[in-house]
Amino acid sequence: MKFLFPLIAALVLSSCVQRPVQCVAPAPVSHQTIYNEPYIPPKPKPKPDAYAPVYIPPVAPKPVFHPVVSEPVIQQYHPESPPEHQAFEALIKHFSKRVKHEWGSDNYMEASKHQYVKYLDGYRTRAHIDFDKGKIWVSTIDPNQPKARLQKAIIETLLLPSDPSKVELFTDKSVPLDGKPFLLGQVRDHDGKFIEWQWRANRYADYLIDHKLQHKALKHGNAYYVEFDMVKDHLAQREYQYAHLIQAASRRYGIDEALLYAIIKTESSFNPYAVSDAGAFGLMQIVPKTAGADVFKLIKHKPGRPNRWYLFNPANNIDTGAAYFHILKTRYFKDIRNATVLSYSMISAYNGGAGGVLETFSHDRARAMRDLNSLQPKQVYWALTQKHPKAEARNYLKKVVRYEKAFNEGHY
Repeated sequence: MKFLFPLIAALVLSSCVQRPVQCVAPAPVSHQTIYNEPYIPPKPKPKPDAYAPVYIPPVAPKPVFHPVVSEPVIQQYHPESPPEHQAFEALIKHFSKRVKHEWGSDNYMEASKHQYVKYLDGYRTRAHIDFDKGKIWVSTIDPNQPKARLQKAIIETLLLPSDPSKVELFTDKSVPLDGKPFLLGQVRDHDGKFIEWQWRANRYADYLIDHKLQHKALKHGNAYYVEFDMVKDHLAQREYQYAHLIQAASRRYGIDEALLYAIIKTESSFNPYAVSDAGAFGLMQIVPKTAGADVFKLIKHKPGRPNRWYLFNPANNIDTGAAYFHILKTRYFKDIRNATVLSYSMISAYNGGAGGVLETFSHDRARAMRDLNSLQPKQVYWALTQKHPKAEARNYLKKVVRYEKAFNEGHY
């Protein structure tokens, strides 16, 4: 028997090798396997239209380091290149030529620090807001459809967007009716209501044309226009719009909130569409090639300088202005010991440059700094408001200090 078991085992193994056991039932064979399906070539991708806009996926902005705070601020980066600057100068020349052709040199008007001016309809229709007087004019010299032109322009003015980077001031392109209106809270309609929606703006435009339409003779023909007032506290309404941005920038860069408020009120009367002949833009009137370039280099650590679209954005503008004050405080005037003297020096330099402040006391920098540290604040104030090389800078310091005091006393 002991030989029988090995013999039986050998026979069983031989049978398994020749005939493998199927432990799992075979799957039914499909007559439509992947190999029998017809081959369908993939559809070719359509070639992009040469004139169609190309979508570029947005790149997440990197946090910008600010030396005075622990929390970084996210900002979009838009450098201005020399060709872009030259293109803007050419745009201004073309704009001026077209406006003077339509309105004549004696009726030429363009946007400024405290004036919003926008042309439409081939430069024949004009919207004008005077932020100092609190008045709005909408005019047209189109002889064919003056009421229709005025209707459209009034609506676009009343619903002007809060972000100036969406509006092209120096062309006749229409104003996009996008987002919260900038003038919300600053103009009431004939029913005493604030204007937020297009139906109400359209209704008020009808009222103005029916009851307030005027005309006057110009060299180039007749001008048809309406004039209406802003509310009495329109300045305060604008201030409220940017209070949170001013507070954030104050904390971010260690610059007094009252100072930022006074600078904005002086520079633009809180007009985010402000521009100047010196090439400054926005609420704090930043000049890209000077203050803007310094901030990009020393604070943002970016090449180049900000362009006008970057500076027309209120958040970017206030951030850049406050950052430049930080540079004045920690770099150009870092050796000034008295806080009040330092404040006077920064304010004056913001308008007339750091060199103008030093030249008021001496052409030698070291001696000028000694004077700034040895004189009393009242003496420094007197010198900067009486002896500064530039008259504009002398008056500028007076005005900013007056507004700063009013803010600290709660009279804003």
